[in-house]
Amino acid sequence: MASDLLSIARSGVQAARIGLDITAQNIANASSTGYVRRSAAFSEVASTGGAYRIGDLSLSGVRLNSIVRNADAFRQAEVRRTNSDVARASAEVSGLQNIEAAIEQSGVYDAIVGFESSLQQLTQNPTDTSLRASVIEKARTMAGTFQIASQELDAAADGLRFLASDGVTQVNRIAQELARTNTRLARASDASSDKTALLDQRDQLLEELSGFANISTEFSADGQVAIKIGGSSGTDLVTGNTAATLSMTTSPTDGTISFTVGSTALTLAGGSLAGQQLALAKGAQLKTDLDTLAGDIVDAFNTAQTGGRDLDGAMGVAIFSGTSAATMALAVEDGRKIATAPASETTPGSRDATNLAAIRTALAGVDPSGTMDAILFDVSGTLAGRNVTLGALQTIADTAKVALSAQSGVDLDQEAVNLVRFQQAFQASGKVMQVSSDIFDTLLGIR
Repeated sequence: MASDLLSIARSGVQAARIGLDITAQNIANASSTGYVRRSAAFSEVASTGGAYRIGDLSLSGVRLNSIVRNADAFRQAEVRRTNSDVARASAEVSGLQNIEAAIEQSGVYDAIVGFESSLQQLTQNPTDTSLRASVIEKARTMAGTFQIASQELDAAADGLRFLASDGVTQVNRIAQELARTNTRLARASDASSDKTALLDQRDQLLEELSGFANISTEFSADGQVAIKIGGSSGTDLVTGNTAATLSMTTSPTDGTISFTVGSTALTLAGGSLAGQQLALAKGAQLKTDLDTLAGDIVDAFNTAQTGGRDLDGAMGVAIFSGTSAATMALAVEDGRKIATAPASETTPGSRDATNLAAIRTALAGVDPSGTMDAILFDVSGTLAGRNVTLGALQTIADTAKVALSAQSGVDLDQEAVNLVRFQQAFQASGKVMQVSSDIFDTLLGIR
């Protein structure tokens, strides 16, 4: 009996010590990113009875079955899903903000309005050289702002592509890490603290990966994870100890990006890569709109301009050159070259402004200021809508994280209770060992 008591007490001391170790680990890692609260799963040690045993059961103490991670697979999946949605929306909003700034800060709209205003002022006195010089300067300013807007849009697109390229690098790094983690999980023992640490690492990597792309996961009994990128109908990224490679391709025509895994085209619906892809597509559309407007202004003005005569009575020549925002430029420096008079008027210094009216009518058909205002409204309206979406998604993501933290995070108050409980269990088991020793000494003393 004393021997039984001693073995039971010894197992109790060991179990209490394990409980204290795990509690201390939880307390120490309460603020560690990705740490999941752990607890010990104990079970009774019992065997069938034998000689001098009462009944068919021998009580033999307690043993550790496993170290349990208090993780909830559903809540973790929700955190990954909502994190992916927020990352996509955040990356898109950030890209659109840069695109909006590129267009607005270039001052294209104000320059167009200034150019149109200078043409109207010229109608008051088409022979006034100062007014003609003003038109030329306003035209120069307008062409310059179109060029600046184009350059800034290119810079914003370059920034987005750089971030996307870095994101692809990070996805491939994380995929390799997860493949290695799968290998280590396959070798780890169920009851080891190493395995729980590997599972924490696995889940932290999965959450990090979800920030770059939407993923779907499938877990095996030993904790290994198989990952598809692009959702449940996407492409295999990690299978066992093998990781595929994500690649990015840039379109030579408009600078938009696309993704492939191996030779398989990939469609992303979440993560920062999807957001950057969406922002680049919007930026490419806006740049096309800007190029179209610049080309229309050049064509409309030059067509009407070459149909009249300038201040010296010569046929008008093209004032602008270029076919896009980037190439739009002033081709004439002399205000006298503005063809305000009709082609039928060959007398130099004519005050007949018929062709100036034709120039203004041609520009009115393009509606430069109205079209530019629509471009600005397009980007600002899109950005405003995406900001609303981002706010809603952020609220949902925060709620998912709170729910997960409540279930798997460390509650210091509860750990303090556990600390006292296991301490008392340790002391009680020590007392049982002392009683067992006393009984054994008594038995030895019997003559």
